[in-house]
Amino acid sequence: MSKTREILEARAAEDNIEFFMTMFVDMHGRPCAKLVPVSAMDVVCEGAGFAGFAVGPMGQSPAGPDMIADPDANSYFKLPWRDGVAVVMCDIKVEGKPWPYTPRIILGNALKKLEEERGMKLMVGVEAEYHLLKRDETGKLVVADSLDTLDYPCYDARGLTRMFDYLSTISKYMNGLGYENYANDHEDSNGQFEQNFKYAEAMTTADRLIFFRYMVNTVAHSFGMLATFMPKPFHDLTGNGLHMNTSLWKGDENLFQLAGSKSGKDDHGLGLTSLGYNFCGGVLEHARVMSAVTNPIVNSYKRMGVSAPNSGATWAPAYVAYGANNRTQMVRISEGNRLEIRSVDGAANPYLTFAAVLAAGLDGVDKKTDPGSPNTDNLYELHPDAVAAKGIYPMPPTLLHAAENLMGNELMQKALGHTGKEFYSDYMAKVKMEEFTKWHSQVGDIERTNYLNLS
Repeated sequence: MSKTREILEARAAEDNIEFFMTMFVDMHGRPCAKLVPVSAMDVVCEGAGFAGFAVGPMGQSPAGPDMIADPDANSYFKLPWRDGVAVVMCDIKVEGKPWPYTPRIILGNALKKLEEERGMKLMVGVEAEYHLLKRDETGKLVVADSLDTLDYPCYDARGLTRMFDYLSTISKYMNGLGYENYANDHEDSNGQFEQNFKYAEAMTTADRLIFFRYMVNTVAHSFGMLATFMPKPFHDLTGNGLHMNTSLWKGDENLFQLAGSKSGKDDHGLGLTSLGYNFCGGVLEHARVMSAVTNPIVNSYKRMGVSAPNSGATWAPAYVAYGANNRTQMVRISEGNRLEIRSVDGAANPYLTFAAVLAAGLDGVDKKTDPGSPNTDNLYELHPDAVAAKGIYPMPPTLLHAAENLMGNELMQKALGHTGKEFYSDYMAKVKMEEFTKWHSQVGDIERTNYLNLS
């Protein structure tokens, strides 16, 4: 009997499990699954089959052989809202071999290399913002709470209380799963919320985020609402970020934290070790290259910028810069123990994003890249010429620009791996270019409004 089967059969018996959901994600981070009864444990353990081309960008054509979902027994957990159902996260195999187009495998390879070559692990915490919406009598999407109309709704106690039953349900489910939910709040946009859980090793956090998004959507539906992590669902409201708090560890030691470390030098006064600053330097240097990974859809580039929504500030970075407790920066260092990468948004696939950020940061570590002096200005207020004079570059303006930056980049090619046919990063760049072209070819109402009678 395989170790995987032994673990899953024991857990299923202990928890009275009747069905397994064998789950994986595509390039877009969309959860895909099959529901398999425990009586078909052979299918669970030997792998449920999927038609790869039907899933999405997974490197297959209709002629491709089945993708087999290989379960990671250590990822097992019970579905919080339905007895008798367990979820297990899976890696994809094709004809018995790990399928290199699988985002979870890409991150797993990067983390294994980090451990074997450097004796380190990547720790990540995420701040996943989302909107709760509904459809009005005309079918238009609107904020679910009709009383949530304040110009400055952030941290509004009344808005939080009106959503108490929903938010507390999510919180209880998270804690039941061991996520350690520590805060729930109304965010800067009408209808926007954030529910935080404790940081963990990168693969654990990525798995948890995928399920958290699925759980939020499912529970919202049961409350008669629709949830979205879309980066910019409304042009006049703040968008949804996925702030990535990251650090490198060796054993129980945080290698970014100067306090208590063997290093007594603080290069820029923010409490980081030299390794932490170098990692930050690498992230900044490669930010525009990995933007197609961290900000992977057309809508992502409507979130970034300096134009303010109704609440007065976008809260999304427009420029590649870092600083202390300054939320206009791409990288914020509020405490000397981690980097808060604020450019990542709600559409990001965490497996690919964590792998890309790790590669960028390690390149900075290897090259001892100095991020320069922290920026102290409000970058939303500076004229673009003044920003350029400081040597600070803007983020890509569109997905097309970002995909062109990604195409052929050697660091990202190495970071995301070769599929045997092509570099995954180049494959992703092509998918994203096609995505932009498809969107750009559509004619919408705003074009007709502005151009119908222009000439």
